[in-house]
Amino acid sequence: MAHPRLLIIYTGGTLGMCPGDQGLTPSGNIESRLAKAFNQLPLLQQQALPSFEVLSYPQLIDSSSATPDNWSQLAHDIAKRLSDYQGFVVIHGTDTLSWTAASLAYQLQGIDRPVILTGSMQPLEAPGSDALDNLYWALRCAEQPHVKEVAIYFHGKLLRGVRATKQHSEAVDAFTSPNYPLLGERMGDHVVHYPGRGLADQQRGAPRFELPDYTSVSDGAIVRLALWPGITAWQLASWLEDPRVKGGILQLWGAGNLPDDPALFAVLAKASGEGKMLAAISQCPQGSVHLGAYAAGKGLLDAGVLSGDDMTPEAAFGKLVHLLAQPIPEEDRRRRFLSSLVGER
Repeated sequence: MAHPRLLIIYTGGTLGMCPGDQGLTPSGNIESRLAKAFNQLPLLQQQALPSFEVLSYPQLIDSSSATPDNWSQLAHDIAKRLSDYQGFVVIHGTDTLSWTAASLAYQLQGIDRPVILTGSMQPLEAPGSDALDNLYWALRCAEQPHVKEVAIYFHGKLLRGVRATKQHSEAVDAFTSPNYPLLGERMGDHVVHYPGRGLADQQRGAPRFELPDYTSVSDGAIVRLALWPGITAWQLASWLEDPRVKGGILQLWGAGNLPDDPALFAVLAKASGEGKMLAAISQCPQGSVHLGAYAAGKGLLDAGVLSGDDMTPEAAFGKLVHLLAQPIPEEDRRRRFLSSLVGER
């Protein structure tokens, strides 16, 4: 009997939840539940279903509880099973699915086979659920050898994992890729892959996995600050001057603007001078920051703040976590942040 080609890793999330006394909760017995669900597919789809095995985590989580330690565990589990499977599908809750996808992309750099994350807005057994359709097509994408990166399949769309973000809290079309085109789309009984958009077309070479220990950055070492009108220097300092903070993502207005307040820039310069890695992205879902394009943002460069270009919050945050977890010189960290490692910018 041939070895299963794919591995499904079940981490929890809405797809596998069942009703409980306190509402929907992560539930087990996923293998038999998937078998029952797949038997409900049309015969042609059942025949096209690739062979797979299931790895179910003993502690299932609602993805709102996910941490960098969970990202690290998942990357290690994929890396140590790489030679056993042609592709991987990760069942994950939607709330932080794109955060996990971004982190996996940095940890599994140069991966030579598909890692497809998916989930659903409704549980597997719920009437009219999107779970079975998402999972079936994620498996179909995971058997495609020309997909050589971490991606998300959701509601007919295949997106680069490190470019995706969740855009809707209720709709089944929950994910978008605001600054990068889709890798592929479902059309009829196939997923059409667009040439030139995948990492396999853009980067060459053997896998160069980086699997650092994320423990040092798992306890709030990286902060995320979105500006608001009236923000003051003492408010910014209350975050950045904490000795436990090692880095931060600043979500600025427009193309990289913040109030023209010397005290704010002084706080940023002090933190950066202490070796804290600060990066700026836009609060706008689409477009890039251009630090220095406006007088109100020019002081950021002088303060040592790095440009996050057009990265999503997930991509920028995950990149800081990944770089700050590694024992490399600060100059290398800053250079690598400003470079595109996995097509994230």
